[in-house]
This record gives sequence, C-alpha cells and structure tokens, in this order.
Amino acid sequence: MSIPVVDLAQFTQGTPAQKAAFVNELGKAYEEVGFVAVKNHGIPAELIAHQYEYVQQFFALPEAQKSKYEIPGLSGQRGYTSFGKEHAKGSEAPDLKEFFQYGQTVDSNDPMKSVYPDNVMVDEVEPLNPTLFNAYRNFEKSGKALLQAIALYLGLDEFYFDHYVEKGNSILRCIHYPPITQEPKSAIRAEQHEDINLITLLVGASADGLQVLSNNGEWVSVTSLPDQIVVNVGDMLQRLTNNKLRSTTHRVVNPARELWGTSRFSMPFFLHPQSNMSLACLESCIDDSHPKAFEDITAGEYLDERLREIGLKK
Repeated sequence: MSIPVVDLAQFTQGTPAQKAAFVNELGKAYEEVGFVAVKNHGIPAELIAHQYEYVQQFFALPEAQKSKYEIPGLSGQRGYTSFGKEHAKGSEAPDLKEFFQYGQTVDSNDPMKSVYPDNVMVDEVEPLNPTLFNAYRNFEKSGKALLQAIALYLGLDEFYFDHYVEKGNSILRCIHYPPITQEPKSAIRAEQHEDINLITLLVGASADGLQVLSNNGEWVSVTSLPDQIVVNVGDMLQRLTNNKLRSTTHRVVNPARELWGTSRFSMPFFLHPQSNMSLACLESCIDDSHPKAFEDITAGEYLDERLREIGLKK
C-alpha cells in the first residue's frame, strides 16, 4: 500500500499557499486512509539511530536485569513491561513483545509534577536516558506542528491543541518483538488494534510487519522510506471529531519462517494531551447526517478505561 506522503516543511516553512495545501492534503489523507508518511519531520536521523542503538542494548540485557525496571503500580506507563503482558482490546492472546516506556518530564517545582511519575533510569545503558529525553522532545515538537495543521483542517484555531499537548501525557514506547523460537499460537506479533491517543508518530521499524486494514477490508503492508515517519490517527482524535478523522486498525504480523530467528524493534510516540482535556465531540463535526456518536469523556478517563481493557491496569 502506498500511503500518502506529506512534507511537513511545507507547513512549518512554506508560503501561505503551501501551508494551506499541506493542511488539505493531510486532512484528506486522514479522512480516507488514516495513515500518512511524513518527510522533513524535523527529528534528526542521528538521534533516531542512537535511540535504536541504545534500546537494542537494553533489550539484550539478561531478563533478571531488565526486570529491575518493571515497576508495580505504574500500569506500564514508565519503565519496562515484560514479554506477554499486554494484549489488544477484545483479545485474550498476549502480544509477542516486551517494551520500555518513557513519559513526560517536568521541573521539580512545576505544578504538573505531581501528575507524572518519574521516568525510570537505566543504569546498564547510561546513554539511553538522555537519548530518550531528547527524542521525546523532538517528537513532541513535530507532533504539535501536525496537530496545528489538523486543527486548521477542522476549522479550529491553528493553536487549538497547543495548550492541551504542552506538558501532555505523551508516551515514547520502545518495543522489542523477540525471535520466534517455537511454533507460535498466533501469526500476530501485535494483534489488530487502534491506538488510544490523538496521533502516533512512528520512526522506521527495524523490520517489516506493520499492516493496516483498508477501507475495503483488506490487510495491506505499510512501509516508509528511511527519511520518513509514519503518523496515524488515534481513538482520542476520532472521538473528538465524531468519526470525521478515523482511527485506523493496524497490526504487526510475524515474519516469514526463515526470519523467525530475527528480532523486530519499533519506536512509536503516542501523543496524548493533558488528562483534563475534554474529548466531547466537536460541535462542528455533528450534524443530521453525523449525529453525536460518543459520550463525553476526558482524555484521562478514556486512557484509564483503555489501559484496563488491554491488561496493563487492574
């Protein structure tokens, strides 16, 4: 599947005409496909390379060392989550993955400090911690620009989302799908699902496997060039827009048998707003042909509900 490719520099550095064209192109792609590949996204290639390098070093540690960073009570929102803990909504089969999550950082005297638990610092791979911090800030910046374009497409003020995602509850997730060592119960490394958040930014995974469900019900493989990131709509944005922008169903399939002995690494950035943001459907997205489809809920309440559904929160 050739997903639409957009150039973020047209929006951030272009003429008014280029900016308007980008807004329309992005919005149409999200209405029709739900995924786009973004070039000139502003996240340095060297930073992405270092992130993959240090994350792979972490996952190569013995299980006993990694398990030190699995912190009870955090619902997997910080630190390490061991293999087989998470499953897709509506599925009881655990995904074939382990992951490490890095969240929002605020100053010790910030009023938001009590909202966010401290990030988990890894001793064995010292460069990992500052690399994740820098990657997080870069993803935030690119994600904010994309949300500004989405706001304009929805007829909102360009900066509608800014104060919601400033110090928002975003998560940088580093995923390892280990080698398959025996006949798997499922052909799926990550069962079909939709993301919880507003938008997800994904830098190129280390191997193929990502598939999206097309409008005609077919699973199609998604690939992007090394200088691109893939960005998709999440459930929070779908709720806010009353299904105008749809959260696309996707999954990660197992590789061909001859590649079972290989790992797959993936680094999605789940862009969340602050928990108090209302996800009540925008009035501009409700009409006689599109009646209100969702009950009012806040981002925090919705996240809590979904974490329980996927097995990360009791």
